Amino acid sequence: MQWSILELQKRKEEAYLFSETFDVKNELIRRYEEIIDASLVSVEGSLSVSSNHKYMLHYALSGTLTLPSTRSLIPTNIPLNFSVDEIFMTKEHFKVLEEDYEEVLIIEEGIIDLRISVEDNILLSIPIQVFSEEEKDAKNYLKGADWEVISEDQYETLKKNKSTDFESVDPRFSKLKDFFKEY
Repeated sequence: MQWSILELQKRKEEAYLFSETFDVKNELIRRYEEIIDASLVSVEGSLSVSSNHKYMLHYALSGTLTLPSTRSLIPTNIPLNFSVDEIFMTKEHFKVLEEDYEEVLIIEEGIIDLRISVEDNILLSIPIQVFSEEEKDAKNYLKGADWEVISEDQYETLKKNKSTDFESVDPRFSKLKDFFKEY
């Protein structure tokens, strides 16, 4: 769904209400290769024009992304349910703007494109860490020959108990532990 600036200027007084469903899977995968799958995305909202030439876009988005778990690479569904508020302006109106806005999007080619806004905001909402439900609930973490992953709670408990894992010093370096006490 796209709106031209000319079309919006003709109907300044009334907000445009919309309810759309987008298939953004191919574009999201093209822009971020870790995405395994994306459901259809439902978007409901409005676009209004203010008297000072600001185009205010507000919408609620819902859908699902499938990403690999950051721990085990198991495909994990991530629900998308959030709202977006964006302010658009033309270059000319932004240059003469007296107020200082940090996040104003400049309108390119005289068109506001809802699909691009939806795609950008989905990509911005991707979490850094993705865990499957089993991994979130797991009490046992990964282990190796001389290492293991522990939770923050386990770490704090070990630290409070002054576990020998944290306090043990190689006997060959025992003389060095007092080295900096002189200074």
